Amino acid sequence: MNTEPPAISVEQATSFSARDLADLCDASESAILEGGGFGWLAPPPRKVLERYWSGVLLVPEREVFVGRHGGVVAGSAQLVKPPRNNEAQAFAAAITTNFVAPWARGHGLARMLALAVEDAARGLGFLALNLDVRETQDAAIALYENLGYVRWGTNPAYALADGRPIAGHYYTKYLAPLPVSGGDAA
Repeated sequence: MNTEPPAISVEQATSFSARDLADLCDASESAILEGGGFGWLAPPPRKVLERYWSGVLLVPEREVFVGRHGGVVAGSAQLVKPPRNNEAQAFAAAITTNFVAPWARGHGLARMLALAVEDAARGLGFLALNLDVRETQDAAIALYENLGYVRWGTNPAYALADGRPIAGHYYTKYLAPLPVSGGDAA
């Protein structure tokens, strides 16, 4: 009898095999049902999820990371680069869609996904990462705050669920020091 814990890993995805896409959709559905659904309140039809995940890989401003638990895709996170026409905010990227299926939680996979996005952002020269999260996502809030993200604002009507507003929190983490002002601006 093998008593070793299942292997946990994170990798950047550039394509999905049929199995990985099915696993990712399964993980998405179960995370959405448990309230961690990156915008969805109820799982959409499977074809919608398949199109979403396949389409994300085609967006040049997004990098997708998948987390595996025992070889099965159990979660994901995305690095979102700013649009090319936004020179003033080109120093900051965003982390989004960080989730882990309920059956794979408690093994550090969400943390590994967040750190993989941070490492990729640093490697691309970004100085900061931004994110937002619903106030109901206590585990995500704890994770990000433990990783050094600083809450800088709250929107009391960030989302609607069952016809009721839910607040959302906004966070930033500096990955490197920001440049210091060189003096008087004319």
